[in-house]
Amino acid sequence: MIGKQIRLERLIDRTSGRSVVVPVDHGVTVGPIAGIENMCDMVDFVAEGGVDAVLGHQGLALHGHRQYGKDVGLILHLSGSTVWGPDPNAKVLVNTVERAVKTGADAISVHVNIGSREESQMLQDLGKISARAADWGMPLLAMVYTRGPEIDNEHSVVHVKHAARIAAELGADIVKVSYTGDPDSFAEVVAGCPIPVLIAGGEKIDTDQDILSMVEGAIKAGAAGVSIGRNIFQHGRPQAMLKAISAIVHRDLTAVQALPLLATD
Repeated sequence: MIGKQIRLERLIDRTSGRSVVVPVDHGVTVGPIAGIENMCDMVDFVAEGGVDAVLGHQGLALHGHRQYGKDVGLILHLSGSTVWGPDPNAKVLVNTVERAVKTGADAISVHVNIGSREESQMLQDLGKISARAADWGMPLLAMVYTRGPEIDNEHSVVHVKHAARIAAELGADIVKVSYTGDPDSFAEVVAGCPIPVLIAGGEKIDTDQDILSMVEGAIKAGAAGVSIGRNIFQHGRPQAMLKAISAIVHRDLTAVQALPLLATD
């Protein structure tokens, strides 16, 4: 399907075949946290740092997708919940494929929490959105996390590789999952999933070396890139961190080789 392929090429680097995505969808979940108080400024900032795509809700397209300079891919997120709800892990649909098409998005994303009490509804939503996205030639990124009362360890390779496979089975084009902690275990996730796998950045990580080592490990395991938010936009030097991460993803630098890039911005 040529429309889908054209859109995917706006998200994935043609040379490396990988992608660096910065999600800024946190405003619905937790509000205007540090680093994304002004979406316009943040998107412009990460665009200059070399991001391939940004991901957010409809408000991102309306109020902050691009203001100047380099263009970046736009992924519109269709799921939402807040930390104040009775079950923050229960994501509901808050946008449509058709509206994303009209907005000019390059892709859409849907969030599913496996192990949540509302897992069945989120799986049903993913299946419906997948079918609708196929009708429109719209790439679908599935964020599939292992969170809920049935999950004892959301980074467990058993859980994460199941999560990745669910996305592929239900028709997603790309999947975003938690990193399992080391290249060997994450290689199992990639091996069991026939679509590109991105790792989530997760909570704020203590050191720059730890962030870059996580990215290096994922790429060594066969990941197709990263989707990292807070560890970039809440970093003291977000452009420099983004450049270092991009060098690992797109140029196969090691964490040790990329670390000096943090001092060049």
